[in-house]
Amino acid sequence: MAWRMGTVPLIVALCVVTAWTQPDETESAKPKPPVVHQSQVAIVGGTPGGIMAALTAARGGCKVVLLERTEHIGGLPANGLGATDIHTRGATGGIFSEFVTRIKQHYIDTYGADSQQVEDCSDGYHFEPKVAEQVFEDMLAEYQEAITVLKQRQFDCDPSHVVLESDAVKRILVTNRISGATEIVRATIFMDATYEGDLAAAAGAPYRLGREPDYAFNEPMAGKLYKTWDGAVGDGSTGLGDNAVQAYNYRLCLTNDPEIRGAVPKPENYKRDEYLSLIDDIRNNRLTGKPDENKNYNSIDRLVNRVSLPNNKSDSNNQHIAFISTDLPEENWPWPTADWEWRDRYAKRLREYTLGLIWFAQNDPAVPADFRQNCREWGLAKDEYDDNGNFPRQVYVREGRRIAGEYLFTAHDALPVKSGARPPIHKNSITASHYSLDSHAVLKREAGRAHLDGFFSYPTAPYTVPYGVIVPQGVENLLTPVPVSGTHIGFSTLRMEPCWMAMGQAAGAAAALSIKFGEPVRGINIERLQDALVAQGAVLMYFRDAKPGDDHYAALQYFALRGFYPIGEWEAKLDQPISGVRANQWMMWAKAPKSLFYLPGVTTQGELLTGLYTYVQTLPPYERDRIEGDALKTK
Repeated sequence: MAWRMGTVPLIVALCVVTAWTQPDETESAKPKPPVVHQSQVAIVGGTPGGIMAALTAARGGCKVVLLERTEHIGGLPANGLGATDIHTRGATGGIFSEFVTRIKQHYIDTYGADSQQVEDCSDGYHFEPKVAEQVFEDMLAEYQEAITVLKQRQFDCDPSHVVLESDAVKRILVTNRISGATEIVRATIFMDATYEGDLAAAAGAPYRLGREPDYAFNEPMAGKLYKTWDGAVGDGSTGLGDNAVQAYNYRLCLTNDPEIRGAVPKPENYKRDEYLSLIDDIRNNRLTGKPDENKNYNSIDRLVNRVSLPNNKSDSNNQHIAFISTDLPEENWPWPTADWEWRDRYAKRLREYTLGLIWFAQNDPAVPADFRQNCREWGLAKDEYDDNGNFPRQVYVREGRRIAGEYLFTAHDALPVKSGARPPIHKNSITASHYSLDSHAVLKREAGRAHLDGFFSYPTAPYTVPYGVIVPQGVENLLTPVPVSGTHIGFSTLRMEPCWMAMGQAAGAAAALSIKFGEPVRGINIERLQDALVAQGAVLMYFRDAKPGDDHYAALQYFALRGFYPIGEWEAKLDQPISGVRANQWMMWAKAPKSLFYLPGVTTQGELLTGLYTYVQTLPPYERDRIEGDALKTK
């Protein structure tokens, strides 16, 4: 559509008044022109991915507007997801590491370095919701001259709310939820950092929903699946695809500390029948997987999977080995493409379901008395979400639209190419990451099934994420660092907040470079982007014995992504003298002249990498593009 603002002729009249002038009543009746927000980068979604994109773009010299629908930024970490989902600490770095460091420093500054709170924060990887929100706010406040945060701004997924010119997003319309007015946002580059992919879809980008069949990409766990949590695939598993969306829930912040424990209220729309199957599960100790010996399943642990947080709180997620927990499968399927009116109704329904489940376990006389008593030890933390009844403000949207990008991430991008080895290496990596392939159920309990349909976890290895997953097809000057491109199975590992933060950082860096050098984000100079990310502490390819800031780290990242290390090597050994065989290989792959000085058995691997790195910077781009070692041939 074309957005046109009408012009109003200016009429000037001269009047002589003796005392006072009667106001022109027609002036107040005239429609006011819409508010216009102008920036270089506009980001829809105050999620961690959106926040990190905003910070990185601002640090790159850009003016940024960050639009958040609610009154609170921070997405899920500020709404109960306080146990960071990452399997290998150090696999993801950059601005995510900065966030984690600030979390730990908060607890040190507030309680002392030797405090229990510092120990419980687990080096900053475990945190209270209010602390996460405050850290995000503090980070943004440091760039308040560059970043304008607009809260209570709603983007509705409607093509009429996006203005395109030659397939490029030029401006969008948002609703000020306080005034009800429509506002215009103009920018050079836009980003969709929503969990749902609303902006990209409205702009016309294609997207995926539901589950692909197992034969489409030969992915493990694909399609219809019934599987015990730690066992074999069971009866009824067909592998067929469908439109099912994995379940959502609320990540509860529970506590058993009487000083801060609040009672769980009985919800207005309490539905007792929904919870009755729990009674037999308790009496028969019926679970869907091997019990954790550290858990007491005759307590709240049967209802939620708790991870300890500072100040006697817990991140309480859905219990993955239970038939009934805080997930509410099936009913959330419309969410990804629904309007906000429907989403708000579902959020209320999910809240009432969740409170009803815990209230039932704590109070219903049909529940075994000892179980009721054990569950009553837990309640909502009274010092969290004080404007929302101590209940999380945001639904855990595990998966919305998956925007089709220039690269489709599948399970195979996260799985080792052989035992003990890495997954395939992406030369255009924007971050490394590591979490299991992980999906929650898509259907409620069914009689005779080993578990809920679609519930699984499947191991991976630290992998690289290509730039193309955040570059949508068919739309220009738009990046999608949160609703990224993947199959249901591939997306199931990318969807963790550390990875989202890293992809947000990459999007922010790409936007800043695009504006600085006049390049479209689709055709960004990848080497320049990777150099910028590494300089910002990002990890593009993980090594066990090397980290950002180490000597020779930039050179290591450059050549490792070009296959200079065997696919089975996880250690860089930068301080180890290089062998003649390896030195000759590296020299050949880098097309380096024989005059480049090194001594086999004396020169370290890091020193040679840095020497080669200095040399290749003198080569023209087409020559650098040809540099590849053997490890890239595993694809």
